[in-house]
Parts: sequence; C-alpha cells; structure tokens
Amino acid sequence: MLTAATADTGNTAWLMASTAMVLLMTPGLAFFYGGMVRTQHVLVMLKMSFACLSLVTLIWLAVGYSLAFGPDAGGGLIGNLDYAFLRTLNADDVRNTVPTLLFSCFQMSFAIITVALVSGSIADRATMRGWLVFVVAWTLLVYVPLAHWVFADDGWVHADLGALDFAGGLPVELNAGAAGLAVAIVVRKRKDFARGSVRPHNLPLVIIGLALLWFGWFGFNAGSALQVEGGAPTTFLNTQLAACAAMIGWPLVDKWRLGRVEMLGVASAAVAGMVAITPACGEVSPLGAVAIGFVAGVVCAFAVNLKYRIDVDDTLDVVGVHGWGGIVGVVSVGLLATSAMSGKKGLFYGGGFDLLWRQVVAILACGTFSFVVTWLIAQAVHRTVGFRAADDYAHVPGRDEEVAYDDATLDEIRERLAAARGAEPAPVTAGAPTDAELLRDIADLVAQREVDK
Repeated sequence: MLTAATADTGNTAWLMASTAMVLLMTPGLAFFYGGMVRTQHVLVMLKMSFACLSLVTLIWLAVGYSLAFGPDAGGGLIGNLDYAFLRTLNADDVRNTVPTLLFSCFQMSFAIITVALVSGSIADRATMRGWLVFVVAWTLLVYVPLAHWVFADDGWVHADLGALDFAGGLPVELNAGAAGLAVAIVVRKRKDFARGSVRPHNLPLVIIGLALLWFGWFGFNAGSALQVEGGAPTTFLNTQLAACAAMIGWPLVDKWRLGRVEMLGVASAAVAGMVAITPACGEVSPLGAVAIGFVAGVVCAFAVNLKYRIDVDDTLDVVGVHGWGGIVGVVSVGLLATSAMSGKKGLFYGGGFDLLWRQVVAILACGTFSFVVTWLIAQAVHRTVGFRAADDYAHVPGRDEEVAYDDATLDEIRERLAAARGAEPAPVTAGAPTDAELLRDIADLVAQREVDK
C-alpha cells in the first residue's frame, strides 16, 4: 500500500538492479528460443520476444499496473483505474520501503517475460500480426487479472484463499504453461510434428540464452523480497540450489530413458529447477530447495514428452517445463513451507493439509482461468487477423529479405555438398542452384545420413 514513509536507499538500489536483471531475461529468452528453432525461424522468435518488451511496457504504463495493483474494484478480481498512466503517483510515493514507480517497473518486467514465454508454444508457425494482437489482448485479459489475484494485497488468491506464491509460480509460470497449451491447440501442430523431427539449429545460442535467464532469475526471485535483508539471501541461494538439483534429476531420466545425456536437456533442466523454486524460494529451506529442484527436473523430463501422447504441438516445451514446473513449485509450498517468511507451515513441517489444499485450489483456479480465456483470445485472433502461418514459414528468404545468417558462403556450401557426395564441385554458373534448391539438397543429404546410420 502507498505510505508516507521514506524509501530505503539499500532496498531501492537492490530493486533497481533486480528490475534490470529481470528485463534482461526477455532478450535471454529470445536467444534461448531462437537457438532451439530452425535456422529460417530464428529471427521470428527474436522479434516475438522484443515485441513483448515494447507493447507490454506501454500497456503497463497505460492501465496494466493500475488494474493489477490499484485498489480492488470488487471481489478481489481486478483493480481499478486510479493509477492509470501512473497519473496519481510521483517519485515520493513509497510501497514497502521502495518507490512505487520502481515497484511498478519491477512488476512490468514480470508481465513482459510471461507473455514472451507463451511464444515458445507456437514457434515455427504463428503470424507476426496475429502475435502482436494476441500480446495486447492476453496481457490485459489474462496476465493482469491473475497478477491482481496473486500479487495484490487485496487479490482473492492472496487475501481470501490464503495461498502462498513468493515470486510468481501462479501468474507467471503456471499461467504461461496453461496459456501455451491453449494457444498451441488453436494454432494447430506443424506439418512435420513428430518426436525428434526438429533439432535445435544452434545449441551455443541456447546456452547463451540460458546464462542470461539464470542471471536474471536471481533478480526475479530475490528481488521479490523488496528488501536486501530478511528473506532475500535465502531466496537467492534457493534459486541456485534448485537449478543445480534439477540438472541432476533431468539428466538421470535422460540417461535411463535414452542412454545418453544431451546439452539441450541439461539447459532445460536448469530452467525447470528455477521455474519450480519461483513460488517457493522464500518459503522453504535450502534443503527443501534441493528437493524441489530435483523433483522438478524428473517431472519435467517426463512431462515434455506428453505432447506426443496428446498430439498437441507445444513446440519448445512451455507446458512441459513452465506449466508442470510451476505446479511442482506451488504444490511444494504446501508440503515444505517452513513458516520463516509467511508464518505458515507445510504438511511436512507440522502444518497439516491446511496450506496444501489452498495451494491446489489456487493451481486449479489460475490454470483453468488462463487456459479458457487464452483459448477464447486465440480463437478470436485466428478468426480475425489470422494466427496460423499458411506454410509454417517453410520458405527460403529472398536476397532482399532480412536473414539471421548471411548467404555469402553459398560457394562453400556447394563445395561441401559435392565433397560429401564424392563428386568434384561444379563451377558456379548462371544456371547454378538457387538457395531453395541448395537447402533442399542439404536436407536430403542429412536425411540420407540418418538412414545410413
């Protein structure tokens, strides 16, 4: 709530740093997703994330913050418009010892990364115009209400239900997973959707994205304490412990199931661990964080394959990692909360089932709301401006189009193709193969090698 107190300089400095760290997560996510898709789709993934940075910032300034954190308009469901365009706020307003304008900016960074996460479920096949319309509608109709439910002092999940969520397991992680499932159903699967049909085109780019996400997650979780003392150090440590524990759990599953451990699985494991600890980081002990991370790694390693069973093309495993990881984290609060932060204990610490059932109800309510409203938004976008790309972007960019990787080395590609086929490279002439023909040749060669193996 707004008070006349003076902002604490240490807390303010930490929250400013945390805000910058969380904002860096969206470019990190762009790299993470960009490296996982095919070469011709990497720029689209980058554009989708950076579009969120622009659009959500302006939406948040206009009405988003007010609807999420303004005085409740009734029933703990949504705030009012008292803070629209931040018009009643100034630099002297303080919320929990930090400037309210800074608090608004910190929460804005959460809104940006959440909608950007959803893009991974429809990678390779969504139109940019459809995505832009979706971002605006989804931020206002899904993220903002859920942020009010969970984060606002008078939101019904926080105030009436009494569920705990320290840093966003419900409005960020579970929300992104449920929304990703809904939008993937509407946009439909890729033409070549099948297990192992597409491999990441650039794993080093994925790891660069992971590094930025990992760095930003310390601001995401520890910054949510809004202060440098108290629970902030524990949330900082718990974030690291959960990520590392998940990087043991997931690879163990891959080794047992596939007979090998792949770097993509290791990277996804780290994200799964940090997803799961997000709602619990301030509520559990370091030992609890290790348990949560390990369990999340195991659960998410199995969950990412469920899309093949239900035949829903969640391209970059938003449901499997963020949806299921968020569920693990929120439920774990009901089991492992120590009362150090909130005063509430989980089942394993003598609190009985009181907190656990509240956590489960919060999951069902937030997940159902996100899925249903997202499905309606996606359907509206699909039937108006169009959401599904007609050809899954399966075209080769022309020479006047923007490309992620320069086409200047076509001669080298021809030489490598000829060498792989045991033939002398043909001279480049006016009738030389086009870019599209070369790419088809490369695809045929790769497919043949897989057959030979």
